[in-house]
Amino acid sequence: MRPPQDPDRWARLTAVAGEALAAARAGEDAVAVDLVTGYLSGSPEGNEEIRELVLLLFAECSSMVGALGSGGATPVKMQVFDEDGNEVQIDDADPPVRTAIRALLAEVHGDQDAASEQIEIALANGQPQELATVVLQALRWTLKLAIECETRDLPIAPWITASLDDQP
Repeated sequence: MRPPQDPDRWARLTAVAGEALAAARAGEDAVAVDLVTGYLSGSPEGNEEIRELVLLLFAECSSMVGALGSGGATPVKMQVFDEDGNEVQIDDADPPVRTAIRALLAEVHGDQDAASEQIEIALANGQPQELATVVLQALRWTLKLAIECETRDLPIAPWITASLDDQP
């Protein structure tokens, strides 16, 4: 994802995303989602900014998947689990999880338009809980991939590294 034209907006998006990642890492999922939704509720461009923020997270996930997969030489497997820890097929996942998966897969395959369309679906549904689920999935995947990349000494965006370093 390219930074928005307004560098202050880019700084705000990465700051909020970084704070939300730090909260998610601390196990504070509700706080992480509240940080994102609270920031966006005060913004005159809330839907546009939530789309950009989620796409930012998916773009970073895509970069890290590429790094972990050695640029495509080593496949990276995506799995979805239900509440009981059992693996489920992507098409059997809850709708907001499917939306998040499809957005991430589109981003991994370089189709930013399709990724954006998936986020638009979540926004169009207008259900706060569904949007919160998509945001939380994006945060969790970003966090897990960043920790794995950090373990393997692979590149991570500086704003993500800073959010990881904020933890004890």
